Amino acid sequence: MNGQSNLLFIGEAMLELVPAANNSLLKSFAGDVYNTSVYLKRSFPTNNVHFMTAVGSDPISNEFLERVSSEGIQTNQITRSQNKHMGAYMVLNDSTGERSFIYWRNDSAAKSMMSECKKAGLDNLTQAHQAIFFSGITLAILRDEEREALWKFIASAKEQGSLIIFDPNYRPTLWGDAEAAKQQFEMAYKVSDWLLPGLDDFNSLYGLDSIEACIDFCRPYQFKELVIKQGEDPVHVVNEAGEHVYEILSSTNVVDTTSAGDAFNGIYIGARLAGRDVKQSVQMANYAAIKVIESPGAIMPKSSFLEAIKDW
Repeated sequence: MNGQSNLLFIGEAMLELVPAANNSLLKSFAGDVYNTSVYLKRSFPTNNVHFMTAVGSDPISNEFLERVSSEGIQTNQITRSQNKHMGAYMVLNDSTGERSFIYWRNDSAAKSMMSECKKAGLDNLTQAHQAIFFSGITLAILRDEEREALWKFIASAKEQGSLIIFDPNYRPTLWGDAEAAKQQFEMAYKVSDWLLPGLDDFNSLYGLDSIEACIDFCRPYQFKELVIKQGEDPVHVVNEAGEHVYEILSSTNVVDTTSAGDAFNGIYIGARLAGRDVKQSVQMANYAAIKVIESPGAIMPKSSFLEAIKDW
């Protein structure tokens, strides 16, 4: 698998707790943008992948940094707060694999990531990245002044020629009100080159319940590629070549749907940047997402994932 891009992922990572046998908990680390970076790096290892966030200065944060490094992801844009810690969440799954979450993140270090980056002198490195990926959750967790700093960072990166990629990943509980989300998302739509939403994002926030309505909604924005996911239903891609519809495979062994969209995003982005066509990129992303939901937790064990994609 080829691909030698220098990529930056901006977002939150948290301590993940997953129920296991005998009332025990499995500990890991996850977060939508972080998950995406991990799956991309595993699938396209020649890419130079950076993750940008803020964590604490405690043993859990130390363990997280070791985990990031073990994935081959650069940590030089992860800053460390002296008085705040990483957020945490627990995954709860029903009998069909659908998940719900309990969060502890109200005062996490990631909420101040842009201020921490400025202190560390890392807020002016935009020219180094061919592509930058962020999500609606990235925007949701940041305070107003932090968002303003993020937008300046992204605007500078775009000026320097970075490809800007955005997944709305709308989570109503993270926003004070829907209007705040709409305002921030509009700013993201305006600046982004690739949009990777789910149909449920448009449905929850705008009341749009069809692919056609979502595409019409996005047309005024100057995107280069729009990829709309809708669970087990076909993926729709709109770019300069027109609109494409791709049937996808589904799993018969769903264990945990956490991170299915993140895995899809990571492999799709990696495949497209490596020169794969849209159809092949969708197929690869779909296959990876299927494997991920057949394993508990957001990030599938590395050895199992690499075994699953060994024939690519």
